[in-house]
Amino acid sequence: MAEYFTALSEFFYEFAIDILYSPLNLVLLGVCGVLVYKLVRGRQDNGPVIPREPPVPKMKKQDLTLHQISEHNGLGPDGRILMAVNGKIFDVTRGKRFYGPGGPYGVFAGKDASRGLATFSVGPEAIKDECDDLSDLTLEQMDSVREWELQFMEKYDYIGKLLRPGEAPSEYSEDEDDQSMAPPTTKSKSA
Repeated sequence: MAEYFTALSEFFYEFAIDILYSPLNLVLLGVCGVLVYKLVRGRQDNGPVIPREPPVPKMKKQDLTLHQISEHNGLGPDGRILMAVNGKIFDVTRGKRFYGPGGPYGVFAGKDASRGLATFSVGPEAIKDECDDLSDLTLEQMDSVREWELQFMEKYDYIGKLLRPGEAPSEYSEDEDDQSMAPPTTKSKSA
């Protein structure tokens, strides 16, 4: 029986030496340790599940002025957040952790964010209280705005276009596909 314990002791000693003197074995041992930790930790109760807020219903497609989108800054009763990028309005309510009050990009809620996104600025100089034609931006900054616009098109609901003063809103049909970017018809100014 003593020989058995001696042989077992030698085996573990040699095994430990092999592991400690080989960098590959140390890395594999570390990976195994992390996996075991995640398995054990993953089975623990993480506390009560916090119910999600019900989603805000989709907004009807429409063109809005800068003043109209400013009413949707996440502070209203429905919590909706609209944001304009390169003349297009998006419902970014799903991203309220970023664009809502207190979020890192909360300054853009209910605003035209084009200048701020182009210049990578969230300061007061990035937001204008009137329509911004972006004519003073460089080509690189305009490319950046277009890239942001494409990202918003993929991720958020398109609401309509940002109306400039004196511009007539477009008419969107009720059965228009929500994902469609087909050009809408424009109302005539005849009375």
